[in-house]
Amino acid sequence: MWRDGVARDLAEAGYDVVATTGEGRQALRIAAAVRPDLVILDLQLPDLPGVEVARGLGAYDQPPRVLVLSASGEHEDVLEAVKAGASGYLVKSASRDEFLEAVRRTAEGDAVFTPGLAGLVLGEYRRLAARPPDADDGPRLTDRETEVLRLVAKGLSYKQIAERLVLSHRTVQNHVQNTLSKLQLHNRVELVRYAIENGLADLD
Repeated sequence: MWRDGVARDLAEAGYDVVATTGEGRQALRIAAAVRPDLVILDLQLPDLPGVEVARGLGAYDQPPRVLVLSASGEHEDVLEAVKAGASGYLVKSASRDEFLEAVRRTAEGDAVFTPGLAGLVLGEYRRLAARPPDADDGPRLTDRETEVLRLVAKGLSYKQIAERLVLSHRTVQNHVQNTLSKLQLHNRVELVRYAIENGLADLD
């Protein structure tokens, strides 16, 4: 019933729901066949943990973005989901509007978390992170690129970053693309992980 409700909300909001399933292995088979742009994923599945499904989806040549929608708000679950490749994490107590907004932002490439969980994830990553990269060995980012990277890691959209830094939307996009190129990363989700793991994410 819950899964049908989610599918109905998505369809009513104008999204094309290509498939639904309650099993992890079947989800991987379906995703391999239909190549969805976005997967809404529960962590509690009867045959395969949701984090394993997320890892499997991430192995595809063009992996879909993954938004976890879970009953658990435990930061260990959030951390594992992000490490497995989830782009965002929302608890099931979120409202319909919050859910649809999270779907929209995830589809656009933002890292989206239920309020209060982002700080837990950032803090845990910083505690678990290996020693910071040597400044002489790592890629050199400009001060502006670093500033934009910190805001991306906090989950801000391009529009929000542009407004905060008084820049154009295009300029922010260019900074992100330049940073991706320098760090040899592929998308904003990987960029957020890099920022978190290397202590560049601001918890304030």
